[in-house]
Amino acid sequence: MTTAYDVPASDLIMRVADKFKENDKINPPEWAEFVKTGVHKEFPPVQEDWWYIRCAAVLRSIYMNGPIGVERLCSVYGGKQDRGSQPYRKAKGSGSVIRKAVQQLEAAGYLQTAKTGRTVAGPGRALLDNTAHELKGELLEKYPGLKNY
Repeated sequence: MTTAYDVPASDLIMRVADKFKENDKINPPEWAEFVKTGVHKEFPPVQEDWWYIRCAAVLRSIYMNGPIGVERLCSVYGGKQDRGSQPYRKAKGSGSVIRKAVQQLEAAGYLQTAKTGRTVAGPGRALLDNTAHELKGELLEKYPGLKNY
């Protein structure tokens, strides 16, 4: 059985993001085109569909590391903050972006609340595993040498 562990993360995230565009419950908030994704960033994202990509990445992160809370997810999506002449320091990502993404994924039925954070619900696990199965089939057609792995 193919799972999300068996395919490259970037390909899986992009494929799930395309499926999220068709879902009515996952929509970018009105402030999404102006917001930075963390204090370590200087500008907002330039991609038009960055919200769907972030939601797919959050779903995959919770699948891989769950149960996990919003605070730890902010650390995952953080980076190095430029502090001028002082040394760089670790900065967390935007909590509001992560929180809204998690809330939308939960409303869509892909996540569920656990005692120590959020975990992937049955439909979310099925979405990721089925998408990984489709993707693995396409990768095997494109690169036949992968059958050995």
